[in-house]
Amino acid sequence: MVDKSVETSIRTSDFEDQVISHLDIMYAVALRLTRNPTDAEDLTQNALVKALRFHDKFKEGTYIKAWLLTILRNTFINEYRSKSRRPMQVELSGTEAAPNVSPDPKVSLQMVPGRREGLLELLEDEVREALDAVPDDFRLAVIMADLEDKSYKDISDVMGCPIGTVMSRLYRGRKILREKLAGYAAAQGLTTK
Repeated sequence: MVDKSVETSIRTSDFEDQVISHLDIMYAVALRLTRNPTDAEDLTQNALVKALRFHDKFKEGTYIKAWLLTILRNTFINEYRSKSRRPMQVELSGTEAAPNVSPDPKVSLQMVPGRREGLLELLEDEVREALDAVPDDFRLAVIMADLEDKSYKDISDVMGCPIGTVMSRLYRGRKILREKLAGYAAAQGLTTK
C-alpha cells in the first residue's frame, strides 16, 4: 500500500508538470492582454503561483488549459481593477534638480508646430476659458482633433484608449464647448439659427 503523503507528492508533481507544459500559452495570452512583455511575465507568474497554490481545487478530468487560462484572465481583471482604483505613485529621491523653465528675455518667442501652448495662445479669452472648463480627457481629445488636426488613430495612441472612446470623448467635449460658447457664437454672428 502506498503512503498517503507519497501519493499526494506524486499527484502534485504530475500536476506541476501539466501546469508547466502550458506555460507558453499562458504567457502568450498574458502578452495579448497586457501588450507589454514585462507585465505579461508578471501576470503569468502571478497566475502560475495561484494555480499551484490552489491545485487542490483542480478536479481530475477538468481541462487544465482552460482552468489555467481562467485563472490568468481573472488575475488580469483583478490586477487591472486594483490599479485603476489607486492613484499613480511616483517616487522622487529629492536629489533631482528642477529644470529652469523661466523664459530668457533675449530669445524671441516663436510658435513651435505641434505645441499646444502656442495654439491655445491664439484663442480668444472666452474660447480658452470655455475650453479650460471641459474635463481633461475631453479637452485633450478636442485640442488634438480640432486644433492640432490629428487623426483618431493618432489621438488613440496618445491617449492610450480605443478609437471608439476617442470619438465619444470628442463628441462630448464638443457638445460641452457648444453649450458654453453659445452666447459667444451669437455675439460673433456665428450661429445659423
